[in-house]
Amino acid sequence: MKKVSIIGVPMDLGQTRRGVDMGPSAMRYAGIIERLERLHYEIEDLGDVSIGKMEWSDDEGLRLNLHNLKAIAKTNEKLAEMVDDVVQRGRFPLVLGGDHSIAIGTLAGVAKHYQNLGVIWYDAHGDLNTAETSPSGNIHGMSLAVCLGLGHSYLTKIGGYSPKVKPENVVLIGVRSLDEGEKQLIREKGIKVYTMHEVDRLGMAAVMEETIAYLQGRTDGVHLSLDLDGLDPHDAPGVGTPVIGGLTYRESHLAMEMLAEAQLITSAEFVEVNPILDERNKTASVAVGLMGSLFGEKLV
Repeated sequence: MKKVSIIGVPMDLGQTRRGVDMGPSAMRYAGIIERLERLHYEIEDLGDVSIGKMEWSDDEGLRLNLHNLKAIAKTNEKLAEMVDDVVQRGRFPLVLGGDHSIAIGTLAGVAKHYQNLGVIWYDAHGDLNTAETSPSGNIHGMSLAVCLGLGHSYLTKIGGYSPKVKPENVVLIGVRSLDEGEKQLIREKGIKVYTMHEVDRLGMAAVMEETIAYLQGRTDGVHLSLDLDGLDPHDAPGVGTPVIGGLTYRESHLAMEMLAEAQLITSAEFVEVNPILDERNKTASVAVGLMGSLFGEKLV
């Protein structure tokens, strides 16, 4: 029997819009555990990581343009330890967010178990800012950069090593909102990106075929980091930073189905579900549906 361990990270410190801390509860309420049990997985729900308080007086973080730096680092250290333990026990870590800054901890716990971990970053944004390039100082827009070893040592050294992933082992899918510093970093590092232009032009099937072939040839494990704002706001309204013109519900299911068929994914997280901004838990239900496809759910 395949074994999955679920970890909730109810953190909203990486951005400014409240509500995403309720994402893990919303996805549990939408039936993720029951859905995976129907697919004959053995599920272990490890509950939620405890989260520190927002640091109104974190003078160092504010000075550095890194809001809630210490609290985010502390939470991600805890998450990294939990994910590390899950992988050591031969189980699949499935992390429920929370804002996208939690990817720092997830990848810190996962990457130490692989020589060449691949990452699929399914997102409207690149999350490749640093304190120097970020317009906002919100760490959820820096998480991939941190995993590449770029940023404050409080974040890059989580888990005791850096970087967590090499730029040539990363694929971004669904991107349609990048800051200038992120564009420059993508060019400098040669990161593979499928913007919405490529998705529209090639079709999602071709994008996923290329992504799978690219990562299969160079990695020994692949982490999926899926931000629900990668989908169009029509299909996933309950996110903190919606960007119109996104991936459709059907395209996203196809992507997950193709990843399931390829048996490529060794860990995953689903982030940025914000029930306060949602419509009758629609976005959490979409997230759970996508997880079902990722874990092999089929119509026939």
